[in-house]
Amino acid sequence: MRPVGIHTGWWRYPGAYADANFNFAHLRRFAQTLERGCFDAFFMADHLAVLNMPVAALRRSATVTSFEPLTLLAALSAVTERIGLVATASTTFEAPYHIARRFASLDHLSRGRAGWNVVTTANPDAALNFGLEEHVEHGARYRRAREFLDVVTGLWDSWADDAFLRDAESGLFFDPARLHVLDHKGPHFSVRGPLNIARPVQGWPVIVQAGASEAGRQLAAETAEVVFAAGGRIEDARAFYADVKARLDRLGRPRDELKILPGALVVVGGTDAEAREKKALLDSLVHPDSGLASLSIALGHDASGFDLDAPLPDIPETNASKSSRDRVLALARRENLTVRQLAERAGSYGGLAFVGTPRRIADEMEAWLAAEACDGFNIMFHTVPEGLDAFVDTVVPELQRRGLFRTAYEGKTLRDHLGLRRPGNRFFPRPRAAT
Repeated sequence: MRPVGIHTGWWRYPGAYADANFNFAHLRRFAQTLERGCFDAFFMADHLAVLNMPVAALRRSATVTSFEPLTLLAALSAVTERIGLVATASTTFEAPYHIARRFASLDHLSRGRAGWNVVTTANPDAALNFGLEEHVEHGARYRRAREFLDVVTGLWDSWADDAFLRDAESGLFFDPARLHVLDHKGPHFSVRGPLNIARPVQGWPVIVQAGASEAGRQLAAETAEVVFAAGGRIEDARAFYADVKARLDRLGRPRDELKILPGALVVVGGTDAEAREKKALLDSLVHPDSGLASLSIALGHDASGFDLDAPLPDIPETNASKSSRDRVLALARRENLTVRQLAERAGSYGGLAFVGTPRRIADEMEAWLAAEACDGFNIMFHTVPEGLDAFVDTVVPELQRRGLFRTAYEGKTLRDHLGLRRPGNRFFPRPRAAT
């Protein structure tokens, strides 16, 4: 949910809940519907600045405001039982102690359903909201992120699982021998610790990452348990899948410790033709102002002065997302697209899309899984509530009929849903000795 829809025109679609990204009643309904469909998790993307686009485009954007994600997910944890709750938080503009504490709190409040989408923040405008005059250099952001993750996971391991005695007779609330003071000192952070909250229910909340650059892939291979990958051609997805899984091999990590989930926009229809008509209607609702602004964001470079009917000119590298820029450049060269055509794609979502009947969508998903192009999907709906309801009510049963998806939750935590082990405590690998 970004904060609700990925497609620029979703909020203009007939029947859409245009205020959904700032309406808790709607968001509660969405999360509960997804839980009825046995989804692994509800993922809330986030921005730390109003999107970097001209006001002419910004005034047409439904993403200008949204709830702070951890606040929202804490509220949703009280009205759901099993679905995981994943939020974005930045390693560039946050402090490790804050992030460790917030996600540990969410994991306890949800009884083990929290996940952290680790981002280094591509939007350069975010830097201006945190006392900086310009964005932090791309490589420096990833080096900081690596140390940031070490500090956060170390803080989550501050307390042994059996540290809290709560012995009313003796008056001992916890055992000091089962408490570790991190005392981290590194190039980017000095953090004493310990964390002032018990070890999370899952040991660590699930670590999610989305970077597709060289630095992003390596960080994912070293630290992530889920990767939100870019959709697109199945051949490119297979190459990405093979590359990241090979990095796990070289690091000695089992391949099933990291799930690769490409983003997929779904448009469900009673017939294939009906689904295509829905997609065409959705795309027609994207204003040209929005398309060109979306292209500028993807490139990390202002495209407003480009000749719309000429090929895309050379684009220099910036501190924005490198993987996003590279995808656009590859698409432009592969299909010989003009700037105008690229803007239309950017505004209407040019990534992986499954458009058709429930059977066709299930066929295509099954083909991706069989081809080792992914381990699952990060589903995005063409509009809400229609798209969400249609997927849960028609596509999920088709996947269940084929034995490709659960018919009921078997575990209680997000790690259970994803088949991920609970990490051991690095400081307390063994339980307390008997006395």
